[in-house]
Amino acid sequence: MKKELSVIVLVAGLTACGTHTHSHSHSHSHSHSSDDKSHHHTEHSNEQATDITDAIFTSRATNCSEYVNNYVSSAKDINEDTLYSGNLKITLENGKCIFSTNAIPNHDFNDGKSTFHNKVSEQNITYSISQSPSMNTHVTELSLRTDNAIFLNGVKLDLLAAGCFGVGNGFIGCNNDKQPFRFDPMSPLNSFRTDSHNAHTQPDGTYHYHGNPLAMFSANKNVVSPVIGFAADGYPIYGSYFDDSGTIRKAKSSYVLKNNKGPRVDVKFAGKNYSPGGLYDGMYIDDFEYKESSGDLDECNGMVVNGNYGYYVTDAYPWILKCFKGTPDSSFNKRRR
Repeated sequence: MKKELSVIVLVAGLTACGTHTHSHSHSHSHSHSSDDKSHHHTEHSNEQATDITDAIFTSRATNCSEYVNNYVSSAKDINEDTLYSGNLKITLENGKCIFSTNAIPNHDFNDGKSTFHNKVSEQNITYSISQSPSMNTHVTELSLRTDNAIFLNGVKLDLLAAGCFGVGNGFIGCNNDKQPFRFDPMSPLNSFRTDSHNAHTQPDGTYHYHGNPLAMFSANKNVVSPVIGFAADGYPIYGSYFDDSGTIRKAKSSYVLKNNKGPRVDVKFAGKNYSPGGLYDGMYIDDFEYKESSGDLDECNGMVVNGNYGYYVTDAYPWILKCFKGTPDSSFNKRRR
């Protein structure tokens, strides 16, 4: 049974609710058997901690200070038959919310047909989120050198793949942000060994999402989605559903496939011609272009609802966000670790 959680007070109440269903069949059970191979656990003070295991959040509070608390959870690596304990602490410091996390999710993971290339390992990561983000005149593009967001279960969002057509083996080594034909890990045409939560691990074992986490918000089409995390620029990330003048529906991306899904055009970059061929079918993030007013969301995959700007989880590219409307905090720079 999923738990419904409103994380506004220091110790939130948990109530049972209907099971959260989605397009991927993923059964959760945390009465794990005693023959599990091992149990990874980070020692933290759990005094007054809120258990968010498999929780469905409900709060739409836009200020990160509303989520100050200690959170714990338990999860199982399905393919490795290993138990983990998640820990997330949110505190306030000089007008910022400090997220200290071990990057273990609040749900089971690694449940695909193939196990992750790298085993999940606990991390020691700290992010800072502004309590009062502001929009810039120009957007900031996503970068391989910056994490994109932190979710309220302690797991980060890292949308860009390190693989591009014509670079190395296509899976790693594509370190130039401007390199054309970067693979989209969310495309069904690609295989990045993600689990049923659209996540996998980095070489150091960091678990991270590439799209809809299929957790933390209800799939009920009659329920307006809560805040499930914060982007690096401080703006909230909501689930998929919003209230459109009395009608609750999913937010729609304004990105479309180029050339009406026609033939891909070759691209010359750094003195070399790149010619993957085929059609604009979504295999690469370059296959998409922003078409204003074709959906609900702006070029960064966000919009203003009830006076509050935020990014939305979508069923199509760019999945959660494409760029930042505000200034990403330097704590999200990967080089810090």
